[in-house]
Amino acid sequence: MEIIKKPVLTEKASLLTEKLNRYAFKVDHRANKIQIKQAVEQMFGVTVVAVNTMVIAGKAKNRYTKAGFVSGRTPKYKKAIITIKDGETIDFYSTI
Repeated sequence: MEIIKKPVLTEKASLLTEKLNRYAFKVDHRANKIQIKQAVEQMFGVTVVAVNTMVIAGKAKNRYTKAGFVSGRTPKYKKAIITIKDGETIDFYSTI
């Protein structure tokens, strides 16, 4: 099971990184906090202080196309906010 799917690179997540040394990741919905902590420490070589998780519900989406009105939902996903030790950073663009 691939635990960490991808980092969340939004404006809100960037503010968390700059001010509180926290990083956001989309993770597998079956992963628990212990597995997420181990995966981040192994992948990025940092010391994880805390892990907070949340399940983001999918949103209803509608669009009007040539074929008519199409409605659907975006998938739900699990997001983890990782707090790492002061003085350490994660560089997303040079690791992978």
